[in-house]
Amino acid sequence: MLSERDLVDLKNRGIRVEDVYQQVEFFRNGFPWMNLEKSAVIGDGILKLSESEVGHWVNQFDILKANLQIVKMVPASGAATRMFKSLFEHISEGKSNKESDLFLSRLHEFAFSKALLSSCSRQDSNEIIKTLLGEKGLDYGSLPKGLLAFHSYEDGSRTPLEEHLFEAAEYASDGKKARLHFTVSPEHRARFVNLVGALMPKLESKFGINYEVQFSEQKPATDTVAVQLDNELFREQDGNILFRPAGHGALLENLNEIKADLIFIKNIDNVVPDAKRESTIRYKKAIGGLLLSITEKIKDYLLRLQGEISEGLIVEILAFANSHLGIKMSNEFSYLSEEEKVDWLKNILHRPTRICGVVKNMGEPGGGPFWCSDGQGNFALQLVESAQVDMENETQKEIFSNSTHFNPVDLVCSTRDYEGKYFNLLGFRDMSTGFITEKTKDGRKLKAQELPGLWNGAMAHWNTIFVEVPLDTFNPVKTVTDLLRPAHQND
Repeated sequence: MLSERDLVDLKNRGIRVEDVYQQVEFFRNGFPWMNLEKSAVIGDGILKLSESEVGHWVNQFDILKANLQIVKMVPASGAATRMFKSLFEHISEGKSNKESDLFLSRLHEFAFSKALLSSCSRQDSNEIIKTLLGEKGLDYGSLPKGLLAFHSYEDGSRTPLEEHLFEAAEYASDGKKARLHFTVSPEHRARFVNLVGALMPKLESKFGINYEVQFSEQKPATDTVAVQLDNELFREQDGNILFRPAGHGALLENLNEIKADLIFIKNIDNVVPDAKRESTIRYKKAIGGLLLSITEKIKDYLLRLQGEISEGLIVEILAFANSHLGIKMSNEFSYLSEEEKVDWLKNILHRPTRICGVVKNMGEPGGGPFWCSDGQGNFALQLVESAQVDMENETQKEIFSNSTHFNPVDLVCSTRDYEGKYFNLLGFRDMSTGFITEKTKDGRKLKAQELPGLWNGAMAHWNTIFVEVPLDTFNPVKTVTDLLRPAHQND
């Protein structure tokens, strides 16, 4: 299947031969469906914090942050093309649609309207849209979301990149330095770097702190092969294997290189103006403070497991794993010897730990929190996408459809162990949870493969805690007219 030329290509890309063979096997056999046991709900898998509890964890976070290295990671490489789907259709079909009509009728409410109109040679609808999307105008059709003007202010407008920098000063800071890590595409990296460089003096003066901003790119070694519909390797006209970016799960490699005590993860488009940020800041601090408490408890238990063991300690840790780490073990556990029980407990405690904020399900597309079975009587909390569920199975379909909560991508992660060493995060990924999709290239159909999603299978063997967060902390921009929602209007 692989020629000498292929082997040289793989070596140059840093891709292992065995990874290619594994990917082809997944194409041939498919990925197994997730086995949903039930939805996670408040009181059974999802914590709902009272106002006093939120206040307590916020205070704990504020007390402890001075001695912590905190980083905010923002995946920011995605192009904004899909955001303007209706506007592209307006041009290609030569007629308006519901969303393009809304866009044009409220054009003055967008943060980019002044720049757009000043760039137009004419004021007709086609010219306005072409100027917005085309490279001779604002080029929004090919730029990443992070570089688009989202919000209006008296002194101008702000991009999501800028909003993330402002937001980070409030919680991704030890009081002296705010640290951020953006994953970007190679072709746009310079624009991100230049914008941050221009903003830095203003921000550091405003907040009285320093900023440390890092950028990284998806590693070529994480690209996956494509195959034809018969599962033979898809080759381009020159005979080379076609490799494709493997989705956000590839960013696990980037996350693995971030060295910090706490890592917040949030999508690039989920930002709001200054005046509407209070709830976001409050809950970010709250889940950060809660995670610090849980990881301290894990450390204490692991140290105690190195000493004298009692049945009471084993029962206590089991209860903690169930109530705080999203783990329910099978009845077989009770039949294990004391030594086997201790080994099992050490294994479940000695893992990366994350808290995932979840919001009430309001019909947004995407994944949610579930109790999943490993087929051996053990259950763990997972974030699961619809593509991972067998919708032909009525029971599984019903469990997924009845989910009460949704994943807004609101995570805080602890990636150091009880001795202060960093986990190798690649060792806690479930490679059998990837995705297969159909695409076309040069008019030819192909199958593409994505690695396990960053907050899905890439974190399958992490300890997971779900916490309900308010809906007003989730304000994504999936289409351009989402910017007209009150959350994005700076009244």
